[in-house]
Amino acid sequence: MKELSLNILDIAKNSVKAGADTVYVTLTETADIFTMKISDNGCGMKADFLKTVTDPFSTTRTTRKVGMGIPFLKLAAEQTGGSFSIESKHESDYPEDHGTVTTAVFDKNSIDFTPLGDIVSSITTLIQGSPDIRWIFSHTTPDGEVSLDTQELKDVLGDVPLDNLEVILWIKGYLEEAYENC
Repeated sequence: MKELSLNILDIAKNSVKAGADTVYVTLTETADIFTMKISDNGCGMKADFLKTVTDPFSTTRTTRKVGMGIPFLKLAAEQTGGSFSIESKHESDYPEDHGTVTTAVFDKNSIDFTPLGDIVSSITTLIQGSPDIRWIFSHTTPDGEVSLDTQELKDVLGDVPLDNLEVILWIKGYLEEAYENC
């Protein structure tokens, strides 16, 4: 993918499909390292599927026989000299503590480092597409932090849904302003 924000969108949509009601998107940057971590409390993956999840011919999709999101993310991280890991606990084995954690670490100094891209649009799209999920977004940079927890918005808005156009526009503006000040 041309932007890491699209990888984030793809992996987070997997969390939605897994039935998560809470998804964390955590980005951490130093001068040299960019770490992307997406964690959820979805149904998780069984151990046998987890072993093959980075294989492009291993997918749960029924519309096609390949799944490229995770393999491409792994490749993108490793091409920079970084790393990739995915941990998962399936709900049948861990009924009280299940979910998946996907972590990709990139060397920002590598010529192969993919730019973050339009993270504001990706996060806004995730919230708009799945407004009932609690999205907890955090991006820590050497210059500051941008964060958003949709539960805080729900507490203030009451019955107003997060996918209301005015709310989505506010979220987008809030994130854009936070990045300008970061």
